[in-house]
Amino acid sequence: MGIGHYGWAAIFTMPDMEMSERQRKYLRGLGHSLNPVLLIGSAGLTPAVVAEAKRALQDHELIKVKFRGAERAARDAGLAELATSTQSVLVHRIGHTALYYKRRNDKPGIVIPDA
Repeated sequence: MGIGHYGWAAIFTMPDMEMSERQRKYLRGLGHSLNPVLLIGSAGLTPAVVAEAKRALQDHELIKVKFRGAERAARDAGLAELATSTQSVLVHRIGHTALYYKRRNDKPGIVIPDA
C-alpha cells in the first residue's frame, strides 16, 4: 500500500497549477543547488511555519523545505498540508526534503518553459 513512483505528484499538486513533467524537471534543476530555507521539526506544521513558508515563497518562488522528526505518514501529510496551506505546488520530494513552487503574481522571477 504505497504511493507509486509518480503517484505522490498527483496527490500533492494543486489543481489550478498543473505542471508537465518537463516543467517539474526544469524546476528540480533550479532547486538542486538550493539550501533548505525552512526546517520543520518535531512540532510539525504550525501556523508560524506556514507563515514563514508563505513569506519565503513570496520572496523566492522556489523553496526547499526539510521535514524532520516525524514518521513517514505524518511527514507525507505535513508536506501535503504545507502545499495546500501555501497554495503552492510540491514539485519534488526525496526523503525528508521537498521542493515547493508558487508563481509570484506581481513580479515573477522564474520563467518556466511551456509544457
